[in-house]
Amino acid sequence: MVSTPTDARKKVFDTIEQIEPVNAQWIDRAGQRLVKLTKPPDSLGQLEQVATRLCAIQATLKPVSMKRRIIVCAADHGVTVEGVSAYPQSVTAQMVTNMANGGAAINALARVARAGVWVIDVGVNGSLGPIGGKAKFSSHRVREGTANMAEGPAMSENDMLAAVVVGIEHAQKAAADGVALLGLGDMGIGNTTAASAITAVLTGLSPVHVTGCGTGIDQSALTRKINAIERALSINQPHRDRPFDILQTVGGLEIAALCGACLGAAGQRLAILIDGLISTAAAMIAVAACQHVKDYLFASHLSPEPGHKVQLEWLGHRPLLDLGMRLGEGTGASLAMNIIAAACAAFNEMATFESAHVSNHL
Repeated sequence: MVSTPTDARKKVFDTIEQIEPVNAQWIDRAGQRLVKLTKPPDSLGQLEQVATRLCAIQATLKPVSMKRRIIVCAADHGVTVEGVSAYPQSVTAQMVTNMANGGAAINALARVARAGVWVIDVGVNGSLGPIGGKAKFSSHRVREGTANMAEGPAMSENDMLAAVVVGIEHAQKAAADGVALLGLGDMGIGNTTAASAITAVLTGLSPVHVTGCGTGIDQSALTRKINAIERALSINQPHRDRPFDILQTVGGLEIAALCGACLGAAGQRLAILIDGLISTAAAMIAVAACQHVKDYLFASHLSPEPGHKVQLEWLGHRPLLDLGMRLGEGTGASLAMNIIAAACAAFNEMATFESAHVSNHL
């Protein structure tokens, strides 16, 4: 791991320098192959777009969707003292333990997707329970949760950079392990408040337009949540042109790590499956820091959280699924992995008109 703030800054900006846009020639070549396959043009709809983009990311006409991994970054948020969540902060540590022991929704759905789960403690507040090893687990706790962003910066610049590096290094590890699809998940009570604040800054929209009920809070709690975000933006004055300042002042440690995972994965030319509101906020910060990151993102699904649609529009990505899911953890990303696998199968395994001796003339 990076040992000093100077090392962390260098790691982050060196990683950004490594990120290149995908070569559009691969999209053209993939499109030429699709025209030859035994189907009417564009008849597989969004699957065709997925296949061509994956070809460009992997620089091949034989795209692959295996091996698969979901990293779930976890941390606590000081803003929970404002009464913004239906659950106490202690649930973060309990759920991280549950995930590491294989009992959470992400574990079940990842098994269906044949994806490994790697749970990363970036900033959980408090002790975890016994870890049984059902999922990969690592502790890179930068600090025990953020400060209350409604009263000042969520974290120091050094802590923010350290958390970003955690994500970068886990993405680089995934690439070294031969991962083809990297899904992003989150766990952290209070993190929809931070994600909504990030969304408000980057889009220029009012917090009331991008903030939802998160864990199922009632109207009074939603009012407190919006007020907390408005105070955080007023006190910290984050600016859309300074993405890492946004991350430091109104973000979260797990969001910083997920941002780093986007940067690290893009630098390694990995396909990135963003999940819901939290991981998409992290992806927005990564894209604001380096526009080329956008080329490597797939939007797994659409969350009912009002800010998520706004986020995806800002990124210019269309969700693969719309199932009304708002759990987080990488659950939507796990489901979308099978969609991407289907796109690969169709692209790689279908016969051409010529090889199948099928006429493609009207």
